[in-house]
Amino acid sequence: MAFITASWNPLGDAFYRKTDLYEMSWSLRDGLRDSLVAAAPYGGPIALLREPQRRSPSSRPQLEIYSASGGPVASFPWKSGPVVQLGWTVSDELLCIQEDGTVLIYDLFGSFKRHFSMGQEVVQSQVLEAKVFHSPYGTGIAIVTSSSRFTLATNIDDLKLRRLPEVPGLQGKPSCWVVLTQDRQTKVLLSNGPELFILDNTSCTVVCPPGLSPQDGSIVHMSVSFSYKYLALLTDSGHLWTGLSTLQEKLSEVDTKKTMAPKQMLWCRRPKSQQPSVVLMWDRLLLVVGVCNETIQYPIEDPCVLVGEMDGVRIISSSNQELLQEVPLVCQDIFKIASMAPGALLLEAHREYEKSSQKADEYLREIKEQSMLGEAVRQCVEAAGHEYDTNTQKSLMRAASFGKCFLTDFSPDQFVTTCRELRVLNAVRDSSIGLPLTHTQFKQLTLQVLIDRLVYRQFYPLAIEVCRYLKIPDYQGVSRVLKHWASCKVQQKDLTDDAIARAVCMKVGDSPGVSYSDIAAKAYECGRAELAIKLLDFEARSGEQVPLLLKMKRSQLALSKAVESGDTDLVYTVVSYLKNEMNRGDFFMTLRNQPVALSLYRQFCKLQEQETLKDLYNQDDDHQELANYYVTASYREKRLEGRLSLLQSAVDEYNKAKNEFAVKTTEDEMRLLRFQRKLDDEKGAGLLGLSLQVTMETLLSLGLHKQAEQLYKDFRVPDKRYWWLKLKSLAEKEEWDELEKFSKSKKSPIGYLVRRTTPQEKCTTNPLSRKLSI
Repeated sequence: MAFITASWNPLGDAFYRKTDLYEMSWSLRDGLRDSLVAAAPYGGPIALLREPQRRSPSSRPQLEIYSASGGPVASFPWKSGPVVQLGWTVSDELLCIQEDGTVLIYDLFGSFKRHFSMGQEVVQSQVLEAKVFHSPYGTGIAIVTSSSRFTLATNIDDLKLRRLPEVPGLQGKPSCWVVLTQDRQTKVLLSNGPELFILDNTSCTVVCPPGLSPQDGSIVHMSVSFSYKYLALLTDSGHLWTGLSTLQEKLSEVDTKKTMAPKQMLWCRRPKSQQPSVVLMWDRLLLVVGVCNETIQYPIEDPCVLVGEMDGVRIISSSNQELLQEVPLVCQDIFKIASMAPGALLLEAHREYEKSSQKADEYLREIKEQSMLGEAVRQCVEAAGHEYDTNTQKSLMRAASFGKCFLTDFSPDQFVTTCRELRVLNAVRDSSIGLPLTHTQFKQLTLQVLIDRLVYRQFYPLAIEVCRYLKIPDYQGVSRVLKHWASCKVQQKDLTDDAIARAVCMKVGDSPGVSYSDIAAKAYECGRAELAIKLLDFEARSGEQVPLLLKMKRSQLALSKAVESGDTDLVYTVVSYLKNEMNRGDFFMTLRNQPVALSLYRQFCKLQEQETLKDLYNQDDDHQELANYYVTASYREKRLEGRLSLLQSAVDEYNKAKNEFAVKTTEDEMRLLRFQRKLDDEKGAGLLGLSLQVTMETLLSLGLHKQAEQLYKDFRVPDKRYWWLKLKSLAEKEEWDELEKFSKSKKSPIGYLVRRTTPQEKCTTNPLSRKLSI
């Protein structure tokens, strides 16, 4: 395995290596010269603005976006103001910061999304320098203006600008500065000659790094690590100081022998790093300085750009891209020359086994004697994850598979998981995809975010294959990918509505978790209303169809869908919306075409809106229901005149409806009310509003027999009813003589009760009973 270590360079107790990632597929005529370049971390896209200071309207700068492998993604002429800095958000959106403090945001494909300003005072004084940084709050921006003031925004998605305090004695921009994120607080560390300041929300504090002598000169460059934990300071005398970003502990101080300020300076370290280092780049030299005071030098032929990663530094030139990183300890143990680590012995045993050599057994015995076979398998699996070359990955995984055959209680979970993850990583690392993620970055990024990035870049087939291969639940995997694909499909202007609708239906089908209404909403946002309606026909849930149809002003169709659903609440929702949006006439005409909706609305009006119910009956010329409405309304009327007026209106409507019985009954009610008012005025009987029977009972109880008799005749009360009422009234008042007289007035229509009485009962019964009994 000597060829693997050929590119290793020692630095203290560790080794550093450069791994070839891509031969860049772009064609840059002038390379990266005179260009503003920004590359996103985690193998993200690259933005390149040629000659950003060019201001001629006839020849504008060109803004180009590429994948990490140099594949073209978008390109367009820059028509806005001069750009100071480019940067990428955590969601791969491009930030373009202009001299006037305006920040323009574009998506990965160059489509403009939105813009905001860094403050009115920034407009009056130009931005001299800007930095894009990532914090626990999201993506932030820090700028320094020509008035030597700093303005900070820690999260551009929830914009809150902070203007930091003035720096004493600062004229123009500082020599160098960085943004620090410590304890959920964002600060600015800057240098003004030999002095070092920290700016927070309220104060400007002079600080002094421990162990950095004033004789070392002024600080001309500084860099903070990917995790914001470590800080590097470079002086004009070439001394490089490294320590914690809290400036409370020094790690090392190295004399680089370089007095010229570098173009870039970045930290290069990985989690659990043995030997963190700082990478400095000049025109022709790349210098790696370790905290052990040792250095590694790499020559540079073309202009390059360094991109900091959590486990290394990407080096991008016009022709290729490399990853500089510390060799992981497990890889050192396996591949180091003359290594006797368990993993190294197992790898060698497998090599000999493939040669059918008996040495394989000797190596295995040596590992078993140390009881380290399980550790050897673990080392091979872990090392395979850190390797970029597929052949090396296969060798290590085959060795691990060979070793675990001799173990009885070894869990295969890590082996299987690593195999699957490496297959996914190798697929996305392909130059046609352009996501050069390391295994460490993949673990930090998470699988869900990786799928999101594939979807965002519109690599739908690969995203679906990854979801299926890793057996991700549909609602988190395939369905989510299909939903995004369909949302992009409806934006294709070169296809007809029918073609897109068929394609979406065929591809999406009945996939769980995919809502056709969401896809239709996207189509409507793109101005394709007819396509949205076609897509809504595939939506099985009416509750999802109706809101969008209402938003699209397709009220008739929305009402039909609501009625078809059988959901009364949904129908009421649509009816309520139509009532607010339409004039009353059109609203009523719409309801007439939907009998179910009309019936439900009538029920609602009976309980909530009586006047609307009246208008509805008038609109439909429904005389019978309108008359019923007047009758019902009359019972709510307190004044007699109002009640009689409503009843007269009811009579008129009953006549139009040719309901003679209702006419007669209503007229009788009116006569009864007038009769009751007359008696109330004469006798104060309190009869108004009582029914005919109760009125007669009240009159009889008050002894007004003539008036009761008049009602009996006027309203043609049946004889049996009248006799029972009068008999009951006289009996309750114990007017036996009057009762006897009444019983003899005419033949009783209700008959007599015949019962025999004993001589003893005769003395206790009332006189009328004795006379009527046999």
